[in-house]
Amino acid sequence: MPFQIVHNDITKMHTDAIVNAANSRLQVGGGVCGAIFAAAGDRKLQEECNRKSPCPTGSAVITGGYGLPAKYIVHAVGPIWQGGSQGEETLLRSAYLTSLKLAAEKGCRSISFPLISAGIYGYPKEQALQVAVSAFSRFLMEQDDGEEMDIYLVVFDRSAVSLSEKLFQEIRHYIDTFHDEEEKERRRRFEYEICCASICEDADVLRERSLEELVNNLEETFSEMVLRLVDEKGYKDSQVYKRANLDRKLFSKIRSNPDYHPKKETVLALAVGLQLSVDETLDLLQRAGYTLSNSSRTDVIVRFFLEKGEHDIFLINEALFCFGEAVLGSAA
Repeated sequence: MPFQIVHNDITKMHTDAIVNAANSRLQVGGGVCGAIFAAAGDRKLQEECNRKSPCPTGSAVITGGYGLPAKYIVHAVGPIWQGGSQGEETLLRSAYLTSLKLAAEKGCRSISFPLISAGIYGYPKEQALQVAVSAFSRFLMEQDDGEEMDIYLVVFDRSAVSLSEKLFQEIRHYIDTFHDEEEKERRRRFEYEICCASICEDADVLRERSLEELVNNLEETFSEMVLRLVDEKGYKDSQVYKRANLDRKLFSKIRSNPDYHPKKETVLALAVGLQLSVDETLDLLQRAGYTLSNSSRTDVIVRFFLEKGEHDIFLINEALFCFGEAVLGSAA
């Protein structure tokens, strides 16, 4: 999975590199910085940092990992929050992108980040998260196929990842609505009526696909349907699997094996990557033997975004993480 938010201690991450939220003097500090120095071995790490200091805000340097499971430590210097008018966003994004570039130059295939500047530097957590995710998204979309890197955003406290209050309340209300038995029955009746209407003469008003198209595609396997949708929508494979937060090798398996059977979260991720409607998503799920369940909070949250026409996999995964659900995407 190219990008994932995980609840863990960053010093325990078995990735090629981890990122330290450093100060410009590269001196041992508190919080994440202090924990990383302690786990790596203060003296040797500090000696190397002294040789490479100072490091400007928005930049980064790379050192050995010493006693850590990671081979490298990238020391990224984020900005101190001063109200948002002093170029903090630009500097924070630069710290992330510089870190990723340094790790890539060392041949790293995986890297773990903390939420830079969101601790004692005072950067509002919600805004800090948005900058981090946008930087990761940009980096992953620009990567060549042979240079894939798995990125982990590691949070020790789940409260460090929070949606806007408005979006959180909208999703919670949507979940509550789907868990209301009367509302669920109303939706079932509505979906049944839509299904029946789809075979009548004016079905093209209710659904973009015709009865003839549906009949012609009855024998499609899951893989065949995915590849047909890629072609019909005029997408490149890389556009789809990157937007779906999927590993290129996994997508290659789908392309090469007509009978490939995916996990449900992979199907949902592909629905996002293909920018499908709820109706199209249901068809894709059915090809793999699944459906959207009103009793599954993951399914309801994904449906919420699909109904809104929102296909940002990173935003969807933030929401899933905040509600304690597994995120979408997968590795080969």
